[in-house]
Amino acid sequence: MGNDGTVTAPDGSGRQVKLITAEDVVAYLKAHPTFFADHAELAEELALVPRVQGPGVIDMQQAILKRLRSEIDRLKNERTEIIANSKQNQIVQNRIQAAVISIIQATTFEKMIHVVTHELPELLDVDFITLAIEANADAPKRVPVRGVYVLAPGAIDAAIGLDKHARLRSSIIGEDAFFGEVSRFVKSDVLMRLKVSTGSPDGVMCFGSREPEAFGPDMSTELLFFLAKVLENTIRAWLDLPE
Repeated sequence: MGNDGTVTAPDGSGRQVKLITAEDVVAYLKAHPTFFADHAELAEELALVPRVQGPGVIDMQQAILKRLRSEIDRLKNERTEIIANSKQNQIVQNRIQAAVISIIQATTFEKMIHVVTHELPELLDVDFITLAIEANADAPKRVPVRGVYVLAPGAIDAAIGLDKHARLRSSIIGEDAFFGEVSRFVKSDVLMRLKVSTGSPDGVMCFGSREPEAFGPDMSTELLFFLAKVLENTIRAWLDLPE
């Protein structure tokens, strides 16, 4: 070995290669603290024989392996959860797509309303879906279409919040104004604001579930918001209203 820590390569080429020392290995591992976590299989291979330790001495090899096994289990669980969530998201997307197709394929305005209030609950796996629209204070409490209700002026802002597009609640009792005679069965709900036209009052698409935790404040609303936008545009087209 040369004074510079090099040795002659054993392949007969005469090349000088640097000899890796224990200090080099230690320095490398300190600079790359996740090395064994990134190469768990190598750590397993190195653990050929458990070392016998004296009283009060920690077997670092076993401690490292224990931590690595725990990390591997965590990653496996995360992967399983990600796959499950991806499958669930795909199911929800497929349901929303089916609902959109049903809405835009309705041949009359009345049929579209019927699709939303009677067919979409099954398509979306929701117990109840209703529609409501604000009107004058002396307007009837419901229009002659099952599942469609008339609200007092300002009722949507009061329920959802001024300039907000949705409200999600869990563990509640549904409100008569939005769910009528089935309100007592509603244990969680979503109200999606419908802004059909600047020249008409706001409406609301109401989703109700018998399950207290089916909906809640932490739920993502992107797909429901998309569905509400499709319904807004379809109603606007049927009624020939301006944006």
